Amino acid sequence: MVLTASLPALVFIWTGIAAKLVVPPCDKHMFDSDVDHCVSDFNRSMETGDFQDGCPWPAAKGIYNKLKLCVDEGAKASWCRGQGFLVDKAFLEVHYKYFWQCGQVQDPPFFTLIMLIAPVIITTLLMPIVCVKLTTWSTEMPSTLGL
Repeated sequence: MVLTASLPALVFIWTGIAAKLVVPPCDKHMFDSDVDHCVSDFNRSMETGDFQDGCPWPAAKGIYNKLKLCVDEGAKASWCRGQGFLVDKAFLEVHYKYFWQCGQVQDPPFFTLIMLIAPVIITTLLMPIVCVKLTTWSTEMPSTLGL
């Protein structure tokens, strides 16, 4: 069993295949030029749309996916795939420019708030009256019949 597992390793070492599988270092300049190309395409696509007013997320999802595929291909071509911080840095710049409003929580309009809260308040205020009426209804019934 041990011989079977170690046999492929010995074959790779003896034939020199193991030495040929060395991964080249990350070519940062190539990665940066690829990312600049991808981001410039993304910027052009975002500028043609009307995304300056608010959070563009649902409408820009397709454009964002194209940017992600382009950056991933650039990372693979320049051997920077394992350098996650380079990819993260590129996406952080895009997020700071276009998606900075997406995380902000906004209150609903005043009318919507009133329509959501008013039934709960009215029910809370009327519930004691309804409960008193229901509990005293059965005790008042015989007296109203004259018995």
